[in-house]
Amino acid sequence: MQPFSFATTAQILCESGSAARLGELCRERGAQRVLIVTDPGITRLNMLDGVLPGFAAVGVAVEVFDQVLADPPESIVLEASDQARRMAAQLVIGFGGGSSMDVAKLVALLAHPQAAQGLKDVFGVGNARGPRLPLIQVPTTAGTGSEVTPIAIVTTGETTKMGVVSPHLLPDLAVLDADLTLGLPPAVTAATGIDAMVHAIEAYTSKLKKNPLSDLLAREALRLLALNLDEAVHNGRNREARQAMLLGACLAGQAFANAPVAAVHALAYPLGGHFHIPHGLSNALVLPEVIRFNAPNAGPLYAELAPLLLGERLRSDADRTEQFIAELADLSPRSGLPSRLRDAGVPEDSLPRLAADAMLQQRLLVNNPREVSESDALAIYRAAF
Repeated sequence: MQPFSFATTAQILCESGSAARLGELCRERGAQRVLIVTDPGITRLNMLDGVLPGFAAVGVAVEVFDQVLADPPESIVLEASDQARRMAAQLVIGFGGGSSMDVAKLVALLAHPQAAQGLKDVFGVGNARGPRLPLIQVPTTAGTGSEVTPIAIVTTGETTKMGVVSPHLLPDLAVLDADLTLGLPPAVTAATGIDAMVHAIEAYTSKLKKNPLSDLLAREALRLLALNLDEAVHNGRNREARQAMLLGACLAGQAFANAPVAAVHALAYPLGGHFHIPHGLSNALVLPEVIRFNAPNAGPLYAELAPLLLGERLRSDADRTEQFIAELADLSPRSGLPSRLRDAGVPEDSLPRLAADAMLQQRLLVNNPREVSESDALAIYRAAF
């Protein structure tokens, strides 16, 4: 066994209805002024209506920053941090999808009274230092796992993204409340669920930091997600399936936070940057072809995961790796998502540019079980087109 380290969020609360107690949870941590970081959709859908009264009930002042965009630009992070400083926030809550939680991580870091770094100082691996405000994360989708990862992704230019990776970003508490996900549309449920599956699969095959703890988490995550995805997509009011999806996404997040993701994500990022395709769908679009490309190196590991993905539908008379790939390819059409790049509005003449941009994601590509060249990336995009 090679040496490894493992770090994760200090506490996880997995309970339907638990978000209503956020005010109480903040007061228990000694906070009197709290900033909730979220997006306009959360406000529009009144998803905080059941949460905010709890703060008043325990005498905790709360403000809401609800301007987070998908693929959040630097300006959003800075605006949210300014609001936190103005109100002298003592705790930050990320409430929403991965973008809101990522922004909340950076706000907790940048808005601390003793913060000595600006946003541009913390990009990269291990550059974020110093204290941060206490941080609670409340996911409203079962996908990104950001509630248990030390990673925040920011859009830094027209089409480019940069990551902040540091143990200082690990939240103090993750609140997994299925009630917040009951109203998610089927397409969002499917895309975020497949995103979580990608986290589990890529963690299990991560080249440099694969380890026994991440393996355990990745396997259980994939089992939970595969068992409940169809039900969550097609019967979205099933609270038990929704809670299982949240837990699966969280376990997958714990896995990939310690055994990082690879080429699926590297090829997905340019799709979001150039065409604003949601992250989960970007992953889903390239997933089967990246796995097919990796199979010569990672086939035995994919075969180990196949029973967890297919369950009783696994055939003993067929190659497990091939069944694994075929099942992944079937996830999108079965869930009502586009399954080809062309169906998602990606023009064929953009593929060379996408391949060149994917090569910029070396932080991720070094984890892939098979080396990826620019010509390989282009071939994968063409196969997915």
